[in-house]
Amino acid sequence: MKIGIIGAGIGGLTAALALLRRGFDVEVYEQAHELKEVGAGLQIAANATRVFDNLGILDRVVSVGFQPEGKEVRLWNTGQTWKLFDLGAESVERYGFPYVTIHRGDLHSALVDAVRAVKPDAIHLNHHFNSSEQDGASVTLHFDDQPSVACNIVIGADGVHSAMRKQLFGEGKADFTGIVAWRGLIPFERLPERLRRPIGTNWIGPGGHVIHYPLRPGKLMNFTSVVENQEWKIESWSEPGTVEEYHADYPGWHPDVHEYIQNIDEPFRWALFSRPPMKTWTQGRITLLGDACHPALPFLAQGAAMAIEDGLILARALGAYENPEKALKAYEDARIERTSRMVRGAAKNTERFHNPALATVEGAQAYVDREWRPDLVSERYDWLFEYDAVNAAV
Repeated sequence: MKIGIIGAGIGGLTAALALLRRGFDVEVYEQAHELKEVGAGLQIAANATRVFDNLGILDRVVSVGFQPEGKEVRLWNTGQTWKLFDLGAESVERYGFPYVTIHRGDLHSALVDAVRAVKPDAIHLNHHFNSSEQDGASVTLHFDDQPSVACNIVIGADGVHSAMRKQLFGEGKADFTGIVAWRGLIPFERLPERLRRPIGTNWIGPGGHVIHYPLRPGKLMNFTSVVENQEWKIESWSEPGTVEEYHADYPGWHPDVHEYIQNIDEPFRWALFSRPPMKTWTQGRITLLGDACHPALPFLAQGAAMAIEDGLILARALGAYENPEKALKAYEDARIERTSRMVRGAAKNTERFHNPALATVEGAQAYVDREWRPDLVSERYDWLFEYDAVNAAV
């Protein structure tokens, strides 16, 4: 059985590796002309590192990533700090696997190397997907300026702007949230010692929040933030901005926040759009994976983890059922409730991180005491971190 995967991102490559490990013949079609380091940081919780352990690449991921000791919440203007939860050894003790922060390019390279170790010619570059057609027994893929390809099954792992999703289910609804995100990387050597702490930090405030955490031990700090802004509506995450514009979006925020911003060489910004969970993402012998079918706002740090889980569950389903269409339906059934819950949970965190009550010290104290009670934190995160894609029913 030949399986075609559209997109050589994190989710597509995880699916490819999981399928190759199970003896399937896999071809990955990527529109880029070369595989290169792009993006910034990712947070990979225990539910995703469990998958990497199953696929035999956890040691590589841990070696190039960073294991933060915990997470904390800080108030936008005073810097007042509240502990959110412990990580490090506690993640392994509670959930069985580590919590890793990692540069997207480093994780991508680990997956590319693992796929090529099984099948050296599995990844085909310069293949821009155009359209597909299926006849009940096979799917034919058409590309711009490349020969067409016939597969038994096709997986659309081509991201939030998925051409495969658009072909199968239409453009879909995307609503501008009124929120703009910024991102940048900061070399550790530029930062004073007090700003190099081995933890993840969420700064919360009225109308915006900031997140930063270390990458590549002792080398980089990942810095990401969002701010309410009705004017900027470009969704591309590779649109450059300026440090001056970045500073201007956070008036009155703590000096530490501005010191981080000042040390970013080239910040990028993009508008955040909200999309409702899909009710189905499989059609015949074609299915979707990751951001192609359940894109979420980046406020639960689980977008990449969901795509990683998808990849393993999909491979397990195809290994469990002889009928391809039955297998794809089983994969969708196993994933749709969990991923939809994640999408809704990420959306809810928008208001939680930006609540007007955070404008004053007194209001913030009462708000944080209420919203970040240990029992509520466990309720929001345990169901995510405890999930076992290796053994979940399919």
